[in-house]
Amino acid sequence: MAAMARIRRYGAAMQRTFGSVAVAMVTPMREDGSVDADAAAVVADKLVRDGADALVVHGTTGESSTTHQPEKDDVTRAVVEAVGDRAMIIAGAGSNDTAHAVRMGKAGERSGAHGLLALTPYYNRPSQEGVYRHIVAIADATDLPVMVYDIPGRTGVAIADDTLDRLAEHPRILAVKDATGDVPAGFERMARTGLEFYSGDDALNFAWLAHGASGVVSVVGHVAARSYAEMIAAVDSGDLPAARVVAGRMRPLVSALMGTGQGAVMAKHALHQMGVIPSPAVRLPLVTATEAEVAELTSELQTEGLLRTADA
Repeated sequence: MAAMARIRRYGAAMQRTFGSVAVAMVTPMREDGSVDADAAAVVADKLVRDGADALVVHGTTGESSTTHQPEKDDVTRAVVEAVGDRAMIIAGAGSNDTAHAVRMGKAGERSGAHGLLALTPYYNRPSQEGVYRHIVAIADATDLPVMVYDIPGRTGVAIADDTLDRLAEHPRILAVKDATGDVPAGFERMARTGLEFYSGDDALNFAWLAHGASGVVSVVGHVAARSYAEMIAAVDSGDLPAARVVAGRMRPLVSALMGTGQGAVMAKHALHQMGVIPSPAVRLPLVTATEAEVAELTSELQTEGLLRTADA
C-alpha cells in the first residue's frame, strides 16, 4: 500500500482535500464567558474573504477543551451557514476519552461540518495501539474525511511511524496536521504514506510547503490568510524565492501572535483590535494577554497595515 501511495503522490497533482489555507479558528466569547456564535459567523466570513479556503472549528485555538457540545454545535452551524460552499469546515474531535471524541465527531457531522480533525488522546498517554484504535474509532463513526493531528508537545504522545502507516490504510484518513517540528521526518512520511500533510506550526509554514506539504493550518491566518495564499501560490508555481520573501515578511507577525505560546489569546486580541469581534475574552485556564504583549501585537498590526495608527 505504501509503495502505491508513493507513486500516487509523486505521479499526480497535489491533493488538497482540506484546502490549502486553513485557519484554526477562535471561538469568540462575550465578556461573561458565554460563546458568541454570531461573532463566530462574522469571523468565518472575514477569513474566507481574506483567502482562507478551510476553517477548523473547535481545535486548540478554538478552546475545545473548555467548550461544551451544545456550544460547539451552535458555532459549527453558524460557521457553516455563514461560509456556505466557499470553504471546507473541519470540526475538531479531540478528547482523551474515545467515546467522547466519537460523539464529538458525530455531532460535527450532524451540524454540517465537511471533515474532522482527530488528535491523539492527551494526558493519559496511551500505547501506540491505543492511539491507533482511538483515531480509527473516530474515523469509523462518520462518513467524513479525517485529518489526523500529531502534536506531541500538547498531547504527550507522538504518532509513531508504524502507527501512521496503519492509519494511512483507512479510506477516510487522508491527511496529517503536523506540529511535531520535524520537517525532515514529515518529508519521509509524505513519501511513504501518500497522506496529505499540513503545517501545524506557523513558524515552519514555508519549510513545510517547500517540502511538499499540501497547505497550512494556521493561527496567524486570522490576520494573514491573504499572505499565506500568496506564499502557497508562489510555491505552487515553483518560485521559492518569492515564497521566501513572504515568509520573511511574516516573521514579526508570527512572533507577535505565537511567541508567547498563547495563540488563541493573541488571535482574539488581534481580531478585537481590528474590530472583528466585540471581546477578546477567553475561558480559564487561559487568561487575557498582558499590556506589554498587547502593545507588541498592536505595534506589529499597525506595521502590517492591519490597524490604523493614532495619527492616521
